[in-house]
Amino acid sequence: MSTPTASAGSIFKIAGDLPVHRLGYGTMRLVGEGAWGEPNNPEEARRVLRRAVELGVNLIDTADAYGPEIAERLICEALYPYPPGLVIATKGGITRQGPAKTEYVGRAGYLIQCVEMSLRRLKLERIELYQLHRIDPRTPLEESLGALRQMQEQGKIRHIGLSEVTPAEIERAQRIVPIVSVQNRYSLADRRHEETLNWCEQRGTAFLPWYPMAGGKLLKPDHPFSKALAEIAARYSVTPAQISLAWLLHRSPVMLPIPGTSQVKHLEENIAAASLQIGPDEWAQLEAASLQAS
Repeated sequence: MSTPTASAGSIFKIAGDLPVHRLGYGTMRLVGEGAWGEPNNPEEARRVLRRAVELGVNLIDTADAYGPEIAERLICEALYPYPPGLVIATKGGITRQGPAKTEYVGRAGYLIQCVEMSLRRLKLERIELYQLHRIDPRTPLEESLGALRQMQEQGKIRHIGLSEVTPAEIERAQRIVPIVSVQNRYSLADRRHEETLNWCEQRGTAFLPWYPMAGGKLLKPDHPFSKALAEIAARYSVTPAQISLAWLLHRSPVMLPIPGTSQVKHLEENIAAASLQIGPDEWAQLEAASLQAS
């Protein structure tokens, strides 16, 4: 029996010129707890990255704040020289003071340094998709995005994206620089950014949901979705996690889920979700459960 791959799903062209398989891989869970420190098993982390590419993943999402710096280093160690067509999307604009402790920094000088250091760690001449990790409320958006536009004009960034933003914030940003992607928290259990997703869908803007399985909460027996997920998963002989990812792919054609894991076994399970074919009754059941809970 053949192994399911990310290529089983459809292809989305970010900004119209970066073709990726819609199911990608996110690296936040590749490092220590709270995105802080080295992974418990560095060699397994590198195996996960190599296996992801073997399974057809050509969109890897990372950030300089993961570790910090460690996820980018692991990507380079595992995958450089990079295969043709691999899109490594990274982010800057967050400093990390410890496990799950962050501060937003959007000053121009800092962001320019972030870009330069990511280029060095990843051994890239240009970052295909660079995302502002968060809007810094203490720094004018014109300054933050102006710095990224400067890097873009120098050929060090190809495209620019945002994270955790509203439609109004995207539109404000668009007046400064073209925005091609949005990375917001989104899952069956957390649809607070439904309006932003709809905005992106109407304009063909890539939407990368982080925490696509609600940080594992969807898989706990006491979660409101657990019964519906378990029933449908059993019906198709798959896992609830796979159903959750399949729902995201079904929810919108601009959706590019980036589930993360530090284990090859879980990676392979996640990637198999790209080939799941679920019936309309099941989609309706999940949608009803989701809306009822929200």
